[in-house]
Amino acid sequence: MKMLFAQAPAQKLDLAKKLLLLNWPFLALITAIVLVGIAALYSVAGGTFEPWAGRQVIRYCVGLALLFAIAFSDIRWWLKGAYPLFFCALVLMALVPLIGVESGGARRWIGVGEMSFQPSEMMKIALVLAMARYYQWLPPEKIWRPDALIPPLLMIGLPAILALVQPDLGTAALFAIIGAGMMFLAGVSWFYFGGAIVAVVVALPHAWEKLHDYQKERVLTFIDPERDPLGSGYHILQSKIAIGSGGLTGKGFMHGTQAQLNFLPEKHTDFIFTMFSEEMGFIGAMVLLALYLLALAFILFMALRCRSMFARLVAGGIGLTLFAYVFINVAMVTGLVPVVGVPLPLVSYGGTSMLTMMIGFGFVLNAHVNRRVMFRPAEVGGLW
Repeated sequence: MKMLFAQAPAQKLDLAKKLLLLNWPFLALITAIVLVGIAALYSVAGGTFEPWAGRQVIRYCVGLALLFAIAFSDIRWWLKGAYPLFFCALVLMALVPLIGVESGGARRWIGVGEMSFQPSEMMKIALVLAMARYYQWLPPEKIWRPDALIPPLLMIGLPAILALVQPDLGTAALFAIIGAGMMFLAGVSWFYFGGAIVAVVVALPHAWEKLHDYQKERVLTFIDPERDPLGSGYHILQSKIAIGSGGLTGKGFMHGTQAQLNFLPEKHTDFIFTMFSEEMGFIGAMVLLALYLLALAFILFMALRCRSMFARLVAGGIGLTLFAYVFINVAMVTGLVPVVGVPLPLVSYGGTSMLTMMIGFGFVLNAHVNRRVMFRPAEVGGLW
């Protein structure tokens, strides 16, 4: 226990040292993924930076400033602020049904002047920080105890329920994936995960009855897209046609027929991977996925080098978030899972999504810069 909470010799890092410690190859890698997205948005718009690519550049620049600000900050600030940030995000999510802005039949945004943002995106980062702080506080020998599961399950369950109220099944699923993944990384026994899987299987018939009609339609369309080819099955059928028509090498930049002729819906947001695959082909799609895989490898490497549980879990949690986004989006547009409206990180058009991921990467780099820091019991505090 003394080893766990001991603190490394005091060493104040000035800005110059932090600049040297920053993982610049990782930053170059995520910038490369962003450039792929900007090029795709430029193509989607027919060879112009308006209305999407230019705004995405601005959002990346803002996100980069936030990334640097977080990466160079003291990790102890975020340890102390993890719970307040989580409760703030939870309150904002609770306010969405009351004062939120409705769009597309769902109320998921809060308007601030001419702008709007999704509190659920803020919650994805806050959930990672809060769970990381909890497991930093929890002694390792108590992780197996059933009562030790109650706080993290509440941290996962409360925002998931609020997301379902909006309704946003995709975000609720992401909360569950990220939270369960962090519990696994923290060392929670396989026995509990097995029990959770059995409980989910048993609850599926009851959960089906609680789904909204459009959510049931998405599941039925996933099983058989041909049942309504011009209605609910249109998105996924056009997506498969576009991916298939790209072949091995693609139709060429700005020459994708399904996208350029507007057969493919939501081509600048949720289905941008489809558009990219049609133009760049199987090879281009694999290169993009390889960039994501390399980014995940970088994050895993940085997480494993951190001495404190908090830093390891923060980096690991952001890595899980990136993996969940990429996996669900690619599986969705290829027909492997139902369409749930999850963007492709750093590539799909969207301000909140872009800023969320850049802030998340800022925390990964913060953990890497502060990888030798350990925490005294007084710094960790109590459960809350």
